[in-house]
Amino acid sequence: MTGSDIETRIKEKLCEIEKAENVTVLFAVESGSRAWGFASPDSDYDVRFVYRRNEINDYLKLEGIRDVIEWELNDVYDISGWDLDKTLKLVHASNPVIFEWAYSPIIYKETPFLEEFKEFIKPYFMTIKGAHHYLHMAEKNYEDYLTKESVKLKKYFYVLRPILATQYVLKYRTNPPMLFEELMEMVTDEQVSSEINKLLEAKKNTSELGTSEKIMVLNDYIEKELIRLNDKVRSLKKETCNWEELNRFFINTIR
Repeated sequence: MTGSDIETRIKEKLCEIEKAENVTVLFAVESGSRAWGFASPDSDYDVRFVYRRNEINDYLKLEGIRDVIEWELNDVYDISGWDLDKTLKLVHASNPVIFEWAYSPIIYKETPFLEEFKEFIKPYFMTIKGAHHYLHMAEKNYEDYLTKESVKLKKYFYVLRPILATQYVLKYRTNPPMLFEELMEMVTDEQVSSEINKLLEAKKNTSELGTSEKIMVLNDYIEKELIRLNDKVRSLKKETCNWEELNRFFINTIR
């Protein structure tokens, strides 16, 4: 199927979800490598959505309701979504994932809610939470994928992107852009930039980058940045936010 066929099918699946679950999908986006700008030709579609239950009484049940819909997971589609209730609790916790969904460059369904939501959540992004999130991701992925003599080359992106995102958060005190190419502004070393661009070009044109010896220029850069960023993140002060505006936003939306 072509890209437009896939997008049409995704929209049909979102309609199926709304009918089967009695919900309204407030927005749906791409959240994986396609939204990051380094998908392979055969990458799957990581569709994420936020929904509101159509029956307001569902939110008043003593036993609670499930706040996640997991619709499909196979070689082509990975489709799941969060209830508005769960979403706003994660906004209060300044979870970077919901900021990535809101600002994804690939949108499968958009309602007036999305633009309002994007503006509303801006003050809830906490530098310390974002920096910790991306730095931890970079450290874990580096340890898991890039410390052996032979490595899968595509895994460099799963370490480099969170490193650059951490740098962006520390510099601008806001959520980083989704697109990897926009994060490349953080790389000032020309040799490092050149090596990353070579990998990026190969990733876009190849279904599988394959395995190779470590790229020492990138490994050295990563190791130094992990040490430097850890020092910076440790010096950040804790931030807090209140529930009042989130409660008001939640009530207005479910009404």
